[in-house]
Amino acid sequence: MIYSGRTKYLFPKDLPVGGLVCKEGQHDSFLSFVASGELEIVKTLEGQEVKISTISEGDSLGEMALIDGLTHSATVRACRPSTILILRQDDFNTLLSEHPAVGIKILKGIARLLSLNLRKASAQLTTFMTMTQ
Repeated sequence: MIYSGRTKYLFPKDLPVGGLVCKEGQHDSFLSFVASGELEIVKTLEGQEVKISTISEGDSLGEMALIDGLTHSATVRACRPSTILILRQDDFNTLLSEHPAVGIKILKGIARLLSLNLRKASAQLTTFMTMTQ
């Protein structure tokens, strides 16, 4: 996918290898869509970085921070040259006001993704708990 320039609500950001999308504990609200490349998601546990996941074209991140306004729960950086499309909180609010039907579709998508992630985390926790008993 090739994107040139900012749209009314989204703007592209090119990332070199190691380029940061967000840092764990950082406080800013935006949703990002991976247009190209690959990003790694890491958390710091006891001073060590632990790779949680890798996401690529078509995936999104930042849904929790966009919805709850809290800090980012993980660090996300490019592991290959990448392009992301950023939807900032204020642009999202404008989109909701100007195009509520589109906003509802985005919110449904976010709710579905968060639900799937919660189910996955619940299954992983159950597996972990049964292994430690």
